[in-house]
Amino acid sequence: MHLDYYGFREHPFLMTPDARLFYASAAHSKAYAHLMYGLAQREGFVVVTGEVGAGKTTLIERLCGELDPQGFAIARISTSQVSGDDLLRLVADSFGASAEGEKAIVLRGIIAALRTGEKRHLLIVDEAQALSPTALEELRMLSNITDGSRALLQTILLGQPQLRTLMGSPDLDQLRQRVLASYHLGGLSREETHAYVEHRMRAVGWQGFPGWGDGALDIVHDQTGGIPRRINRLCSRVLLGGVLEQAELLTAEMVQATAEELEEDLVGGSTGDDAAGGTMPGYDLDSFNALASRVEALERQIARRERVFNRLMDLVAGLEERRA
Repeated sequence: MHLDYYGFREHPFLMTPDARLFYASAAHSKAYAHLMYGLAQREGFVVVTGEVGAGKTTLIERLCGELDPQGFAIARISTSQVSGDDLLRLVADSFGASAEGEKAIVLRGIIAALRTGEKRHLLIVDEAQALSPTALEELRMLSNITDGSRALLQTILLGQPQLRTLMGSPDLDQLRQRVLASYHLGGLSREETHAYVEHRMRAVGWQGFPGWGDGALDIVHDQTGGIPRRINRLCSRVLLGGVLEQAELLTAEMVQATAEELEEDLVGGSTGDDAAGGTMPGYDLDSFNALASRVEALERQIARRERVFNRLMDLVAGLEERRA
């Protein structure tokens, strides 16, 4: 719908990572430099952490897109709480080795795969904060595999901030000594949030329509903390509202109302569940007023959704008439 009304070639704010829309903020540029520095060492570990949605996966997508496929054999795994042995099987399978049999057999298969050909072997482990210390220790042992003086495997660990806490464990001191570069991705600044939104829109054909009103992108930053995935979610809904309103200008009021609606989508259901579950408030005036406020908020949410639905139907009808 955004494509039809605003003339975009593609959706500018999809939630899935897209290296083509990568925005090189100061933090992301530094993180990328750390990755490249680590890779240049040809051994050990590189660690990148950040909040959910901070852009770690997009960063890696860009890196993988720029590495020469003739020079690198890349394996990517996303972990849950797997044991050390299961992690080895995931690694074996990712590099084309057999994951069947006892641990020693699996390990021999991994070593044979790493010694095959002249390519450098790079292992990328996402959601690494979910790994156990035992599993991380298995990765350290793999990093010790060499062919003469040449390390056969280099590993990038991606994870949420808890990964830094996990790696601070006294039991993982030897692993920490193998970390060549480490960087934590924070949120975008206010100015970078402005530039990020406009960058993604320009990348799909935006030429100023719709415009952003005074303060609108400031509110986007305030409501999202500069976390790219949160920005995408909010801006996508703001664009939808703009289409339904047939708005040429996305105002601060529109952004604030959309942010509140998204918040109600997330927490409104739990309010209703609590009431339905029988946890009735006491019969004091404050509790009554609080309950009345909740009812009013739900009524406003229902009314907004009815208006959105009606506008959507009108827009679809208009598009069908023009196509006819």
